[in-house]
Amino acid sequence: MRKIFTNKNIVDQFSPLKSKTDGNELKKRLRQWQHSRSWARLICEAEKMWSLESKELKRLGAIELIQLQNEMPFNVRRRVNVWLVRFSGATRLED
Repeated sequence: MRKIFTNKNIVDQFSPLKSKTDGNELKKRLRQWQHSRSWARLICEAEKMWSLESKELKRLGAIELIQLQNEMPFNVRRRVNVWLVRFSGATRLED
């Protein structure tokens, strides 16, 4: 006996987001990814100030980096470290 597929059966069977909770989980993971990447990019921008010749800008870069490290939540530090490796950043954060 052949099984007849209706549009509803096909959509239910092959849908990547089967329920609302799966969609919410995906959005949550995307937000975490973007949040971690943003922190790492800010740190890398502060590090770039160290390569400038102005002593004052180097000092500002160091202050900015310390402030970023103090403001960053502890639960994202591991993810930020992964991004720092990818961005070739010199800074590494302790958990």
